[in-house]
Amino acid sequence: STQLFEKVSGDQPATDPIRRPQVHASAYKQVTGEAIYCDDIPKFANELYLAFVYSTKAHAKILSIDASEALKQEGVHRFFSADDLTDEQNRLGAIVEDERIFAKDIVTSQGQIIGAVVADNESIAKIAARKVRVVYEDLTPIIVSLEDAIAREAFFPEGSLRLEYGNVDAAFNSAYVIVEGECRTGAQEHFYLEPIACIAYPRDSDELEIISCSQHPAEAQRKVANALSIPCHKVFSRVKRLGGGFGGKETKVDLFVTPVALAAYRLRRPVRTVLDRCDDMAVTGTRHPFLVRYRVAVSKDGLLLAGEYKAYSNAGYSRDLSYSVMQRALLHIQNAYKISNIRIEGWVCKTNLPSCTAFRGFGSPQAMFVAETVIRHVAQELKLDHVSLIEKNLYKNEGDHTHYNKLIENCTVRRCWDDLLESSAFRQRQTQVDAFNRANRWRKRGIDAVPTMYGIAFNVPGLDQSGALVHVYQDGTVLIAHGGVEMGQGLHTKMIQVAATALQIPFDKIHCSETGTDKIPNTSATAASVASDLNGAAVLEACRKLQSRLEPYRKKDSAGGWNAWIQQAYLDRVSLSATGFYATPNINYNFQTNAGNPFHYYTFGAACSEVEIDCLTGDHQVLRTDIVMDVGSSLNPAIDIGQIEGGFMQGYGMFMLEEMIYSPAGEVYSRGPGTYKLPGFANIPGELNVSLLTGAPNPRAVYSSKAIGEPPLFLASSVYFAIKAAIAAARLEECVTGNFNLIAPASSARIRMLCSDTITRKDSPPSASTQLMGRPQG
Repeated sequence: STQLFEKVSGDQPATDPIRRPQVHASAYKQVTGEAIYCDDIPKFANELYLAFVYSTKAHAKILSIDASEALKQEGVHRFFSADDLTDEQNRLGAIVEDERIFAKDIVTSQGQIIGAVVADNESIAKIAARKVRVVYEDLTPIIVSLEDAIAREAFFPEGSLRLEYGNVDAAFNSAYVIVEGECRTGAQEHFYLEPIACIAYPRDSDELEIISCSQHPAEAQRKVANALSIPCHKVFSRVKRLGGGFGGKETKVDLFVTPVALAAYRLRRPVRTVLDRCDDMAVTGTRHPFLVRYRVAVSKDGLLLAGEYKAYSNAGYSRDLSYSVMQRALLHIQNAYKISNIRIEGWVCKTNLPSCTAFRGFGSPQAMFVAETVIRHVAQELKLDHVSLIEKNLYKNEGDHTHYNKLIENCTVRRCWDDLLESSAFRQRQTQVDAFNRANRWRKRGIDAVPTMYGIAFNVPGLDQSGALVHVYQDGTVLIAHGGVEMGQGLHTKMIQVAATALQIPFDKIHCSETGTDKIPNTSATAASVASDLNGAAVLEACRKLQSRLEPYRKKDSAGGWNAWIQQAYLDRVSLSATGFYATPNINYNFQTNAGNPFHYYTFGAACSEVEIDCLTGDHQVLRTDIVMDVGSSLNPAIDIGQIEGGFMQGYGMFMLEEMIYSPAGEVYSRGPGTYKLPGFANIPGELNVSLLTGAPNPRAVYSSKAIGEPPLFLASSVYFAIKAAIAAARLEECVTGNFNLIAPASSARIRMLCSDTITRKDSPPSASTQLMGRPQG
């Protein structure tokens, strides 16, 4: 690993492709509209369209399905349901196969797929799908909220996840004070710009090709092969690029790819489907809502001695990746703080909502949010400055162990924190905020800062691997294929930079093709922020193989140049194609024994935000945000800063704006931008400063870089905590002090109702249970 990831030496030429703010390889195509996505692929001559029949009940028995009226419509070719598959073929699921391609006998959520109509075009198919009659018998209970699930003990049969470290009881017995509370985060819709789409068409004999917007084309291949009872080597799964994914296209695309593939295989014609936004939002699931109850033991000077946590997540009707999400949440419950004694228990709740799934951060933001809430609650109880408490409890640079027994190495969180406070002039601005609040009654400001420490790895050894294929052609151009999917995050651009650096040729000589299972087999999902690490290392290995083959020609004709060396190697019958493979070493954590290594390394960062709220309306503005991020030695600073800014704004949506609303009957009310508030241009901080930590190379990843996709998202909680500080200033005007619970997202209504005054006291905020039933889900 050390040899593979050696740093690029300082004496390399200024044209070195890495470390440069290289423009995204598809940037011009994207802004001109020339970039081709799945739903842009031209129609086949004999193509059919597939429309879905969804369940309209959250918990019911299916008594009958009548598609006769639909099949009478002109242009309708076929209706598919569970009757067209064996029980084995109908199975679906990310880890545990507890979902079905077509629901059979019982539905446990609105939006489950019951059947599919295939017709000549989209209009006919959708009209016919509405004519399919499904007769139900209602079942009880219908569980929507976490409170309902907890009260009914509606947990999956695997039970809770438990983790214990140190002597928790002894620490509580010696505590100066014990602080107790709870915090919650809600559901968040992925809202990728490109809705789910897929096309399948038969090839020669019994081969089938699928083009989709999946983050995991290899998994789509496996699910389709199982549904059709054909081997994987006859299913070709391709992805050119995605219009955003954020985890929402990791497993959920399989729900739609498999029926489309079934129709194409049975009818021997190309079949396409593209979800409407309202259906996409109603069916595909969200980020997991979390409720965490905490109890923390603290010393007199504010040192965190022990923590006891009970975490609950709303998984929806199936497991999907919910247990993995809960695992990662429990491993991040301390954020960047050393807590020597911890006891955690996490329950995954089964409800009658669409199944929640992966989302950028994968449980970590919900957990780290608890750590920051605890620090501020402790500071308030002890009447101490919470920033000083943060500094007292942060992990040290070296030598500390986490609550999952991992030794902290190359820890830069303190450097990020110190740099942030200095560059943002935090203390000076805090004084200015206090002066503003004294001078203004109905507008208040707040300023706050948070650190982050994000573990990098899938935490499942079998997933931490990838491959690459590099071809060099006679004209000297290079074609790369690797196991990662381009989702707009600049992965292909970084892979070209890695190859250009390794081969010592210009960026423009290299092209990165689509992701396909016929090029790179058995790939993992493009997820967990590790795509550049895994695929970059695989590309690097392949390029170094080619370099070693070309080395004799470089030595023989040093002035000849790349094209001459390639031509001579070709004439000498030297292979100009190479494969690369990489597997992350030493990922071997065992959750049951709390032993082993779950992460390869950490990405650290810190952010400070200043806000202003209108106490009479609850409206707010983010005046300024400063971010310091440790990205190692960045492969592409422009792309990394873009990822930091984008991740921050998506996190801002999670903590401040985006709220999924459900009915007591389990119906999704938030089914489009008209009923779901997304961050817009006006929500971007008025001043946004992003700086990358210098002098912090990472020896564990390609060219000393670091993963950056997910870690910045949590930093947006700095806005939430600044808002909370502004609310506290407003409450102080009415002599209201003490801790208060602001549910995330911190909507305008919640901000307004917590700004205590004569008006709000006439209409006190509703209880948590009222907020959950028929209103926001928690």
